[in-house]
Amino acid sequence: QLQASGGGLVQAGGSLRLSCAASGRTASIRDMGWFRQVSGKEREIVAAIRWSGATTSYTDSVKGRFTIWRDNAKNMMYLQMNSLKPEDTAVYYCAADPNVGGLSIASRYDYWGQGTLVTVSS
Repeated sequence: QLQASGGGLVQAGGSLRLSCAASGRTASIRDMGWFRQVSGKEREIVAAIRWSGATTSYTDSVKGRFTIWRDNAKNMMYLQMNSLKPEDTAVYYCAADPNVGGLSIASRYDYWGQGTLVTVSS
């Protein structure tokens, strides 16, 4: 089970930190990621990370602004979002999978959190 939190309303240029808490069969989790979705559009990758944390992947539009990391001892994953833009407005979902695979492929993730809304005003 995944629980995402940390969303909210922020002005352009501001920052937010999203958290994802994993519970249950956490020992089996390998890849984790953050995805976002705007109404009427497909869910897209924001950032993803391997179990070790050594490998990360970011969509081009957030590179240099967002940072993903995980604390396996606490079963937590985070997304620090800086220099937020109105186009970052979306519902953000955390995802996890017990296998190692394509980090940016939403359809391969078995576990999903409920989503947290991020709204960036101009």
